[in-house]
Amino acid sequence: MGILLIPLLVLLAIAAWVISLYNFFVASKARIKAAVQEIGNQLKRQADLIPNLEESAKGYLSHEKGIYKDLTDARKQITEAVKSGNLQKMADAGSKLASVLPGIQVLVESNPELKADGVVTKLMDELRDTSDKVMYARRLVIDLTADFNVKRVSFPSSIIANIFKFEEQPGLITPTEGEHVSVSATELKSPKVKLN
Repeated sequence: MGILLIPLLVLLAIAAWVISLYNFFVASKARIKAAVQEIGNQLKRQADLIPNLEESAKGYLSHEKGIYKDLTDARKQITEAVKSGNLQKMADAGSKLASVLPGIQVLVESNPELKADGVVTKLMDELRDTSDKVMYARRLVIDLTADFNVKRVSFPSSIIANIFKFEEQPGLITPTEGEHVSVSATELKSPKVKLN
């Protein structure tokens, strides 16, 4: 009786381990999907805020037509990306909007009437807050996919991943060449701050 108990306990331990790893992979895929959906959710929120910002600022900045075109293009790209559900398109659309926001900020700060307008200031704060949430959601996708992919190729969990055909999760795809992947000598120097 005792001799049969040891193999049975070993089999139960192996079964518990397999179930645990299987559940990790399933839960991780669900969390990655939810994080991607959160990126879409926050991008949609940004896209919905843009028309309000445009309308609030239009009277003050009628001479700044270029910024409205950029905002409209960014909003259109976000809407299309969210509808497609494609993570890379959403990331690209978010980047496009993020590149437009500093220009709006400069316009707001350089125009005293606009800067004093509470609605415009609140909308800019909302856009900045949403942009931060998109960045956080992107970071979460990166972390979750890294955890999933490391577990997927690590031994012995790779055995379970292969048995149940868990595929590598792509995460956010970024270019591997260009200025963003290198640091210049100037950027390595410590900044000097003078307060006089």
